[in-house]
Amino acid sequence: MNSFQKYLKSISLRRVIVMLLGVVLTGWGIATFRLAALGTDPYSGMNLALADFLHIPYPTLQILVNIGFFVIQLLWGRLLLGPGTIANAFGLAYVVSFFYAIYTRYLPAPSGLPLRLVILLIGLAICSLGLSMYQQADLGVAPYDALPLILTKRIKNSPFFLWRVLADASCALVCFLAGGVLGIGTLATAFGLGPVIQLFDHSLTAVFLGRSASRK
Repeated sequence: MNSFQKYLKSISLRRVIVMLLGVVLTGWGIATFRLAALGTDPYSGMNLALADFLHIPYPTLQILVNIGFFVIQLLWGRLLLGPGTIANAFGLAYVVSFFYAIYTRYLPAPSGLPLRLVILLIGLAICSLGLSMYQQADLGVAPYDALPLILTKRIKNSPFFLWRVLADASCALVCFLAGGVLGIGTLATAFGLGPVIQLFDHSLTAVFLGRSASRK
């Protein structure tokens, strides 16, 4: 039995279900950020802005960008690949569009900053749970998230935090130049997702996976 067959055998149905639910919840959370209209995470914000600027459907644009990062991951980060990589790269944007279409069809646009802040916090909670489930299932890293990990490994004595900040800052800059929305939501995702994800790691996600949570 080769290493790939061993890897496939190690994948349990529970982990796959948790990973897929994580993608769905993450997409739902991003759609909720869009509803709040206070900014979203830099990567999603960049792709949403570029899609509008280039008049390309958002899912199509994000898949094209993900393919570029996927090639880098395939060449220099194969150990980070898995079924979760594919699900995130090709499915997440469609989930976002699905939930956002429901919002815009059945809900009025929220007015007033207090209500929009509440919606933003709801989105933060949903997205954090989704990312916790996706990451803890340990079935591959999303192409964009793999980039700073690859750079950290290939460039000696360079911290992951540096590359992650540079990647997010670059996305935020492109988002701004393309006329996208940057705001409180951008800051909330930059500084708020991590702690809330960790909270879910040690509570709900651990229960879903039937084990103690561990950051990998």
